[in-house]
Amino acid sequence: MAGRFAPSPTGDLHLGNLRTALAAWLAARSAGLPFLVRMEDLDRITSSVAHEQRQLADLSAIGIDHDREVVRQSERFDRYDAAIAALTAGGRTYPCYCTRREIRAEIEAAPSAPHGDRPDGAYPGTCRRLDATQRARREAEGRRPALRLLADDADVGFVDLLAGPVRATVDDVVLRRNDGVPAYNLAVVVDDAAQGVTQVVRGDDLLASTPRQVLLQRLLGLPTPAYLHVPLVLGADGQRLAKRHGSVTLAELAAAGVTPSDVRSRLAVSLGLAATHERPSTDELVARFAVDAIPRAPVIVDDDHGPATLVVR
Repeated sequence: MAGRFAPSPTGDLHLGNLRTALAAWLAARSAGLPFLVRMEDLDRITSSVAHEQRQLADLSAIGIDHDREVVRQSERFDRYDAAIAALTAGGRTYPCYCTRREIRAEIEAAPSAPHGDRPDGAYPGTCRRLDATQRARREAEGRRPALRLLADDADVGFVDLLAGPVRATVDDVVLRRNDGVPAYNLAVVVDDAAQGVTQVVRGDDLLASTPRQVLLQRLLGLPTPAYLHVPLVLGADGQRLAKRHGSVTLAELAAAGVTPSDVRSRLAVSLGLAATHERPSTDELVARFAVDAIPRAPVIVDDDHGPATLVVR
């Protein structure tokens, strides 16, 4: 049993990433679970060892440690291929020749009402029923297919520890991209099971994708961990926090005179675990951690009151 934090090493961690990491670490430590860090570096073009090292250093700077060797998804393609082979053997995959532009155009052209409880951007099933001739024609055109899950419009539900019951009709999610790289939803399911992860704490932007992962877990005979999706940190403009919002990384904040300890304290306030201007230790935060304390609303970076000031909307 374990908890985990699984960033993509494509840049420095910002306040939103660090808040999620702290929540995940506190949830694991308060439950007496080991804590793992996994690098989700499937995309080798944007990922780098330098980014990974800086991310690990930033986690350590705010008091987050981990108990096992860091695992990298780029080194685990054989596991993902085996899972895909098992799904294919069970008749649960098919090739998809659609481009993102074609999928988007079909979604936009479809009536809005029939979408029901599908997540935004759900695949409309364009290539699901292609016959051999139609597939051969597309391949003759030079199209390289991705591989999708045949979800059969499965209705999947789970109970999130913060958001409560969640249910959705699962679309035919991509399992392997057309460049041969395994897709996130498959890789995360395989890795969580292989690493014994029983507790997943992450941002609520992934809440809508979780039924897809639960379905894959069931099809592959893997356990489903407990999920806790925390609201995101947003910029003052109400958009998801990003580099364009200014001083949002530890390095940038250090230049503004904000220490890692300051950042941890402000993150703790935003998680409902400390009073403003209080500076609790990591041990104190572990003792205080409670899911019920976490605000259900997004958190806004309020630069008007100083760098790294976080306000619950």
